[in-house]
Amino acid sequence: MRWSMDIIGPLHNSKQKKLVLVLTDYFSKWIEANSYASIKDAQVEDFVWKNIICRHGIPYEIVTDNGSQFISARFEGFCEKWGIRLSKSTPRYPQGNRQAEAANKTILDGIKKRLDAKKGRWADELEGVLWSHRTTPRRATGETPFALVYGTECVIPTEAEIPGIRKRLLPEQENSNIQMMLDELDLIDERRDSALVRMQNYQNATARYYNSHVKHRRFHEGDLVLRKVFQNTAEQNAGKLGANWEGTYTIAKVIRPGVYELINMNGKTVPRSWNAMHLRKYYR
Repeated sequence: MRWSMDIIGPLHNSKQKKLVLVLTDYFSKWIEANSYASIKDAQVEDFVWKNIICRHGIPYEIVTDNGSQFISARFEGFCEKWGIRLSKSTPRYPQGNRQAEAANKTILDGIKKRLDAKKGRWADELEGVLWSHRTTPRRATGETPFALVYGTECVIPTEAEIPGIRKRLLPEQENSNIQMMLDELDLIDERRDSALVRMQNYQNATARYYNSHVKHRRFHEGDLVLRKVFQNTAEQNAGKLGANWEGTYTIAKVIRPGVYELINMNGKTVPRSWNAMHLRKYYR
C-alpha cells in the first residue's frame, strides 16, 4: 500500500487541538486522520503505528512533504525499521503530493459544511467527516473506500432508519448470511481490478488535460539557473524592492522530469530537490 501524509492547520482551537494529521491510501482513497495540539515526530510515529500498520498492515511507501516531523532522524529510523519507503515531495511545491492535498480539501470542506460558524467544535466532527468520505463513491475509482478496503458496502445510518432493499433481503439464517458474505468476497478482486483500471483512466485523462494547458520548463545537467526568492531566503529588510530571483546555480542532476538537484557556484549541493516552477534559465 502507498500512503500520502500531510498536516492540516493551524485551525481554530477545539479542545486545545488545532492541527490534523492526515494519511490517505492512494488506491482505495481511505483516509485516516486525528487531531492534535501539536505534532512532532513522536506523534507521527505513534499515529502510523496505531492507525496504519496495526489496521492496514505495513505500507510499501509513505509520501510526505519536507516538514520537520517527517524528515527527523527518529521517524526516518522508524520507517527504516519497518521497511517503509519514505518519499518526499519537492519543497515549495505542495502539488507534488496531490493525494494529500485532495484529502485535506475533503476534510476541510466536510468540516465547514457541518460547522458553519461554530468553528470551535471541528474536532468533534472529524470522525463524522471521515465516515462520510469512506462511505461515498469516489470519482477516480467508482467505489467507496469502505468497499475497496473491507470487500463489502457498509450499512449507513440512513439504511438503519429507512430499511432499503439490501437490508430487507438479508437472510435470517446464519448459514445463508455466511454464504452471502462469501459471495461478496469472491467479487472483491474483480471490483478492485475494475477500480484500478478506472483510476488509471481517470489519471491519464487528468494528465492529458493538465499537459495541454501547461508549458513545461525543462532543464538539463549543467544548465545555469536562478532560483525563486522566498520569505525565508530573502535579504533582510529587502522589502518589495528586493530581488525576486537569486543565484546563479547549476543543474547537478535531473531527479525526475521537472525536479532537479542544484549546486551553487562554489560547487556545494543545495539542500533538497527543487521543482522547475521555482527555477528559470540564466543567460550570461
